[in-house]
This record gives sequence, C-alpha cells and structure tokens, in this order.
Amino acid sequence: KVKLLYIENINNPDRLLHHASSLIKKGCKIAAIKAGNTNAGSRAACSHTGAMTSSDAAVEALFRKAGIVRCHGREELVTVANVFMCKELRSRRLAIITHAGGPGVMLTDALENGGLKIPKIKDSPAKMALKEKLHPGSSVENPIDFLATGTAGQLGAIIDACENDFEVDGMAVIYGSSGLFPVRDVYKLLDEKMHACSKPIYPILPSVIDVKDDVSYFLSHGNVNFPDEVLLGKALTKVMNTPKPSEERIFLEGVDISEIRRIIDDAADGFQQPEVIHRLFDAAGIPRVEEIVVDKEKDAVEAARQIGFPLVMKVVGPVHKTEVGGVVLNIRNKESVRKEFRHLMSIGQAEAVLLAQMAWGTELFIGAKYEPKFGHVILCGLGGIYVEVMKDFTSGLAPLTMEEAYSMIKNLKSFKILKGYRGKSGVDIKRFGEVIVRLSSLLRFAIEIKELDINPLLGNGGNIFAVDARIRIEKG
Repeated sequence: KVKLLYIENINNPDRLLHHASSLIKKGCKIAAIKAGNTNAGSRAACSHTGAMTSSDAAVEALFRKAGIVRCHGREELVTVANVFMCKELRSRRLAIITHAGGPGVMLTDALENGGLKIPKIKDSPAKMALKEKLHPGSSVENPIDFLATGTAGQLGAIIDACENDFEVDGMAVIYGSSGLFPVRDVYKLLDEKMHACSKPIYPILPSVIDVKDDVSYFLSHGNVNFPDEVLLGKALTKVMNTPKPSEERIFLEGVDISEIRRIIDDAADGFQQPEVIHRLFDAAGIPRVEEIVVDKEKDAVEAARQIGFPLVMKVVGPVHKTEVGGVVLNIRNKESVRKEFRHLMSIGQAEAVLLAQMAWGTELFIGAKYEPKFGHVILCGLGGIYVEVMKDFTSGLAPLTMEEAYSMIKNLKSFKILKGYRGKSGVDIKRFGEVIVRLSSLLRFAIEIKELDINPLLGNGGNIFAVDARIRIEKG
C-alpha cells in the first residue's frame, strides 16, 4: 500500500500520471524524490544515468495532479512513509500530548506553519475530569503537558479523552526517557492505544539511545517512531497539503472551442498583438479591462472618450514595456492623451498605442509554459515582487479542475494576503480559481501557445480583470 520512488527522469509523464492516480484512488500511498531540479543537479543526473532532467515546475505540477507526495531527501521520504503507516488524519485538528514543554512547542510551530490546527481544548466536564487525574501543574489546554513525572495511566486517560471527548482529529504523543523512571509500561500502553483508537496517533519517542531496548520493543509490534518532532510536523503537513488525484475532466462552460481554434489557426508565429489576445480571452471567458489599440493621435483621443478617464496608455511593440518607459498611468484629460501618444510612439520598435481603463486592486499573476512531454504548466501567485523576487508561486498541469486551482491558491505562502488582512479587502478566491481553470481550458485546445503571461491580473473584491498579457505562438 506504500510506494517510495527515486526518480531522475520522467520519459512518459502521462503514464506516470495514469498509473499513480489509479493506485492512489485504490488506497495506495506514494511519495517520491525527483532529483536533478537544479542546473548542477541536472548535470549530475545526466552523468550518472544519461537522463535528461524535466522542468521542476512541470514535475511539481505532475505530482500534485497525481496525488504523489513530493520529498526532497531520504530523511523526509522515510518520515513521510512513516506517516503513511499510521491511520489517516481526516481533518486538520491535532492534539499534542507531551511530558516535555520544549518539544511540544516546536511541534506546534511546525504543524501550524504548515496549515494544521492545534485547537485549545474547550472547557467541559470531560476536561475538568481529566485535569483531576493529572499531577498538579499539568496543562490540558493543548499542548497537553502531563509533566516529566507523568505515568502510563495518566497518558491513557489523556488519549481516551482525545479519542472520545475532545474536538481533535488525531494525536501526537511525545514521550522520552527522563532517566527517573522506566518507560516500558508507557510504550506498552501507547502500542495498545494506537491499535485501539480510531483516530491516528503519531508516537514521538526521542530517546532512541537511552532506552533503545524499549523503543525496539515498541517497533517490534509493528509500530513506527518519529524521533524528531519537527521532521514529523513538516512531513505530516506535506502529506495533508498534497491534494487527492484530480478528476479527468475539462471545464467547458462559456469556453468557445471553435473560436479558439479559428484564432489560433489564423495567427502568425511569435508574440501576439493585443487584438488576438483579446479575442482569445473573450473566447475562453477570461475577464479583461476594456482596451483599444490605435496608431493615430486623433484615434487615441476618440478611444479615450469611449473608455473614460482615468486611463492607462501602453506602447505596442516592445516586449518589456516598463523597461523602455512604455507605460503611463492615471491619464485624466485629452491634452495628456495627445502628449503621451506622441511620447509612446517615439519609443524604438513602437507600432501602436494601447489605451485601457484604469483598474485598481491586488496584483495577481498567472503564467503558462508548454513543456515537451508534460503539456502546459500553469503558475499562479501574487504579482510584483512576490513572483519575481520571492518566487512565491504554485504550479498545476493543464487541464485543471476547480479543486486543483483552489489547492494551488491555498498553497501560496501569500494566501493570507489574498484573503485580506488588517482591514484591506481580499480577492475573490473562487473567481481567481475560475480564471485559472478557464485559462487551462484555453491552453488545452491551443497547444500552439508556448508561453503566456497575465501580469498583472487585478483583483478587487469580486472583480478580477486581466490588465496586461502576452502570448507567444509557435506552430512549427
């Protein structure tokens, strides 16, 4: 039921996706290391096996689509495998049971940093009854600390309360040797509870040298051990944050496949003009700001009248507009339109000027690249420095389902910003996910699109608009 893989090259991504998804849907659990995800690593992999390393973003997307837990080292792989061997954690609330304060705090940090919850135990008769069974000074708040002098009987009472009375979905039990008392009776009880309880119990027995015979006894009964609480916390959150295998369906609501194909068939190779991008987005139902492209000054004035002030003007022609001073914001009158039109048309390689409605909101990013063998890899994240400097983005493999898109968004480090913070309005997560899915459907029927960027995509409350985009088509 558990498979661990070490991979240097993926020659047939579709076959891996099909077989891994099928096995996981039948109850198998798979974790894998994909080596060679840096330039130097790729050279090492090639020199070792003659393998050509696939794009790391494509691998990440493929693993997430298949439901494979990706690991980056042997220790992490083994820890994830041990998590697989425990009963499945059905939701994200965990009780931490410990007789040592420090490890409990470190485990709490590792779990909550990864998105799991360590909820406070609510006041109740069961909580009061448990506290009466523990030594004075013990805490039943979560982490539940029953002190270094805690007994096997007290541990049993805590586990029973977590299993039957407290609102948690699983337990992590930290119990090493204090050197004051034998621990065999504690490990015997822990073994019994792990088999009897319906909720998973993750045993953290750190004293693998001081009481190695007792730890060996515990392991001989078919149990696993997590000697390091932080490694467990990171592995468990990685397992919980890996989505289930995706369904094989394509979102087609409001997607005009015939129009998409007509546009692609008529388009020339290379980066596309705004008019082509507009038509493709309209055919896929991707919302965009109103834009008009002109090459005459009088037409620019008329376009400004149609769109309304304030507006933005951009040069058409150079790929990197901002680097050549080709973007002018917040234009508020006809005189400024005339002045900026002349300025933009004087830029080298300028072909025309684009006028667009001025939009405000949180800057978002969606990008896509066609990877041989894999297909289109789609990236999403916050725009600006978050994607360019902090590399905060997630990847998915087209076509995407709504569930996959939401998972991509929720796994961003900046997800809390997207939800809104400190009085600032957030982004409509459902709408953002829909735009990602619509883009993936567009790409499914336009494999000639080799690169695509929407940066920025502006989100303001329930409104999301593509503001600037570039698309490169290659048919050869």
